[in-house]
Amino acid sequence: MVRPFLWDSERKVLHVLDQRRLPSETVWIECADAHAVGDAIREMAIRGAPAIGIAAAYAVVLGFARGGGDSPVSRFEDLAAALLNTRPTAVNLRAAIACMRARLEPLATASAAERVRALEAEADRIAAEDLRANHRLGALGASLLPGEGPARVLTHCNAGSLATSGYGTALGIVRALAESGREVEVFASETRPYLQGARLTAWELMADGIPVTLVTDGMVGSLLAAGDMDAVVVGADRIAANGDSANKIGTYQAAVLAKEHGVPFLVAAPFSSVDLETPTGAEIPIEERGPEEVVEIAGRRIAPEGVPVWNPAFDVTPARYITAIVTERGVARPPFGASLARLAGLQRQ
Repeated sequence: MVRPFLWDSERKVLHVLDQRRLPSETVWIECADAHAVGDAIREMAIRGAPAIGIAAAYAVVLGFARGGGDSPVSRFEDLAAALLNTRPTAVNLRAAIACMRARLEPLATASAAERVRALEAEADRIAAEDLRANHRLGALGASLLPGEGPARVLTHCNAGSLATSGYGTALGIVRALAESGREVEVFASETRPYLQGARLTAWELMADGIPVTLVTDGMVGSLLAAGDMDAVVVGADRIAANGDSANKIGTYQAAVLAKEHGVPFLVAAPFSSVDLETPTGAEIPIEERGPEEVVEIAGRRIAPEGVPVWNPAFDVTPARYITAIVTERGVARPPFGASLARLAGLQRQ
């Protein structure tokens, strides 16, 4: 499995795999300061909610490793504000920043070198915890697809090793099935307009030797109507307290179609993607991106000059369409308000 980033502790540099160039080229970007990491997040060289959070944590390390003479508190708040503005929908970024803030707070009298070491250790912990969470939720999710015959799974966007610390959420479930010895076949929707399914999920699964078939987004209804799909499995960038889940644009229609055809719809995400402070999906901020992603493919224009474009990067799937939410803490089922609260430790089991 490829990892979307590599941290060089000795040089204090974050190497980011440029996912904009996949699958045709494998190019690494050397990020030597926090600004470069922020640009890589904003421009989607690195993407996927867990990976964004981890990258932001290392950006904080870089901000202190190469920081100026301002106070540690003001330096951190400047870094946090800039990073939080890069991609507003993914709550993992906010969670990672909160962890880094908590790690910094007791270091008021520490030396600059001690602060850097402590922040780096926290970023390493966040990355390692995400990897453990992926493996755990992968195993839990695989158990929701009983049987011994081949499993057929539809996924949307890319929620694999490229979107996380190196294993995956939705694709973590797929990998857990494969590692158990069960045959598994993935159908990946291309995920217009950024084509993460076509460019990234297909490439990642082919590299792992897991059978994958690419379909256009408009083929999902016909595919589910055929009646031989075991589950739709997707990731999430933010899950509201009531279970409404924001994911890459096009997820909502897949969920509606899955419900219509009686196919289980599973959301797989680390618990850091759960935002209990956001009551429903209506309060989740939805990032809107530039028109070039829609009117161009690989730099070639496919639409008339001057045509207006609406390009939300995410949509929200209402909880009523979701069969289960799989996290490393356990599986939440409807009613999600109660089950997510229990997983958070806010209610008795």
